Amino acid sequence: MSPGADLFIVCKHCGSEVSPYITECPYCGHRLRRRAPKLPSAAGPSRARSGLLGRLAPRSGGSEAASRERAPSWLASIAPSGGFGVRPYATIAIVAASAVIWILLRAGYVASGKLLLLGPLHGDWWKIFSSQVSYLNGWYAFFTLLVVAVFGWLLERRHGAPVVLALFFGGGAAGALVALAVYPVPVVTGGNAGALALLAGWAVPDLVAARRSDYYEGDLLGASALAVLMLALPFVVPKVAWIVRGTSLELLVRPAASWLTGVVGVVLGLLFGLGLARIRDARA
Repeated sequence: MSPGADLFIVCKHCGSEVSPYITECPYCGHRLRRRAPKLPSAAGPSRARSGLLGRLAPRSGGSEAASRERAPSWLASIAPSGGFGVRPYATIAIVAASAVIWILLRAGYVASGKLLLLGPLHGDWWKIFSSQVSYLNGWYAFFTLLVVAVFGWLLERRHGAPVVLALFFGGGAAGALVALAVYPVPVVTGGNAGALALLAGWAVPDLVAARRSDYYEGDLLGASALAVLMLALPFVVPKVAWIVRGTSLELLVRPAASWLTGVVGVVLGLLFGLGLARIRDARA
């Protein structure tokens, strides 16, 4: 047996070679074991170095591939050495649809009042969903779609396209309905609620592992920073929204993003993620 033969184990779900010191496969998300074995004292840096920079730094000893397996980060897991696995079709569709609608809105081919939730529904129920892929502000659209692309990709490779679609549109619809119930003239644009639902749903397994003092692969600090920035977007993006009152347009002073829908998205993502985690634990 070669000296490096114990550097890897094979995931029974996708066949990838992974570190023996992890609980989930970083490629497909399959649960390998409930608890990771203790790291030997000569294995190098401990969990204290498990931040984003610590996991990106190369480790001494072993091949480069082994270092990547022992220390993946949530950004590095987007392009693992073992291949991309399942293509994230749902995530690509959400980002592509948002980009196309952004161009149509900016070019004037589609009126914003047909897609955005600006005021009461008046029977236009589709705005609960269409508003999630429609944006008034370019910076808001760019940052939100970046979060959707990263965490939608990771979550889709772990659970599949239906989970991503259910979390994104479910979180957005729940946030829109809450805004309709709270505000007399609600303004809901963009997918900040869906993006935060995806982020929270992805983070649940690592949050559960951290609570149990188990080893976990994800970068919770980086994910938390992105979540805080997403929740702060409504307070920094320009406050521009037009609504129709009678036969005239009226400027409504509201943020281009709704903080309330973002909070609803986080709560729904956490609850959805906990349900998925319990199902996976029951099957393990």
